[in-house]
Amino acid sequence: MLKTFAQSLIASLILLPTVAPSLAQDRAAPMEFQGRYLVSISDADMVASAYVDGSLGPREGIDALSIIPLRGHVRDLQAYEVEASNSVAGPPVAVAVTPDGRYAIVIETWAQRPDGAEEQQTFGDLTHGDRLQVFDLADPTQPTRLQDVAIAERPASVSINADGSLIAVSFHPNGAGSDTPLALIPFENGQIGEPVYPTIPGFVLGEHLIHAEWHPSRDLLALANETTGEISFVEVTGTTLRAWGNVVQAEKAPYMVRFTPDGRYAIANALYWGADVEGLWTEAPRGSIVSIRLEAGTQADGSPRHALVSRAMTGVSPEGIAISPDGRYVVTTNLERSYLPYDDDRITWFSSLSLITLDPETGQLNHVADYPYDGILPEAAAFDASGQYLAVANYDHFDDRIQGSSIDFWRIATDPLNPQPMLVQTRYSVPVTRGAHSMVLVP
Repeated sequence: MLKTFAQSLIASLILLPTVAPSLAQDRAAPMEFQGRYLVSISDADMVASAYVDGSLGPREGIDALSIIPLRGHVRDLQAYEVEASNSVAGPPVAVAVTPDGRYAIVIETWAQRPDGAEEQQTFGDLTHGDRLQVFDLADPTQPTRLQDVAIAERPASVSINADGSLIAVSFHPNGAGSDTPLALIPFENGQIGEPVYPTIPGFVLGEHLIHAEWHPSRDLLALANETTGEISFVEVTGTTLRAWGNVVQAEKAPYMVRFTPDGRYAIANALYWGADVEGLWTEAPRGSIVSIRLEAGTQADGSPRHALVSRAMTGVSPEGIAISPDGRYVVTTNLERSYLPYDDDRITWFSSLSLITLDPETGQLNHVADYPYDGILPEAAAFDASGQYLAVANYDHFDDRIQGSSIDFWRIATDPLNPQPMLVQTRYSVPVTRGAHSMVLVP
């Protein structure tokens, strides 16, 4: 269904303050998005509104891994794709890349939709996935699948440690997570080893370990517990876990956790979803992020004491977190209510990004502004290596004549007379298969 003329006009008026300045500025700006390549994945199996009404809608291609080599001006960039089964139904951490940039690892949370009458297929026709796939990126213009192995059912997140030797995968409790919430999987020379399912100290089986994230330089994992709203940390020795410091109470329904590049802080979002929210998530209030300082002190038993330092408000449903390479900027990708069916009166004909500054010394967060734009269900963003540009995964378009997803490019800008940072959307984007939702920059 296409937007009405009035809806289109409203959306364009909302965007004028954000887009218009970029049109003049970008003619002179070099716009070289720095890094080796962007890696994203797309779930082609469902339209965004399937979250609400269950209807999967028309299929657009097949699930894909997309590689965008970063060479020259962004207007000349293009994506190279290979089939990779994956699902948007989970946090936007379904793809990880080894530290050397050679291999991409993709989890299959839900399997691809079955063949059949597309107009009759619903979310209930999808089955839990159980695949872990490895892709060789030696030639980013020809990504190649090396391995596709079965692990436990319904993986939720994937992360790889600092030396690229150990993969961590968390599992949803409605899949294998009620018995095996976490797997540690050896990885060497592009080959997956035998998974180990360790006991997590203090973790209650049946709760939802929604994300397990490796520290950027140490064998430590941050664990986000959506059920309790807590962030905990474990030290990994081989495939054994040991509690590392105290558990930190974050906020309602954390969705993912990221470390700052220097590893001093953990940043966690809160979506404020739950059984006590109307529609579970469709009428959620504005979300937030918090900063947690690691090793802020020492506890009585000599273990580290981690401290909740600061919080900042975001837009509605801030699913994705991006942190700049210097650790000074945080951006959340906010779904708002862009994914509702077009005839639902609660729909917002926009999504948004929240720009937040982070003091690398104190951990203090400062919400700068929210930036609405014309897009649906943005789940992920990634800063470039310079920290001056941002790529945003736009799941779909309100104008159904536009096929596929896009990776849209934004930039950090300042007014010389008023140096507060702001986000400016450029006119540049790269088309990818519909359903883009997780993304990584290879610097």
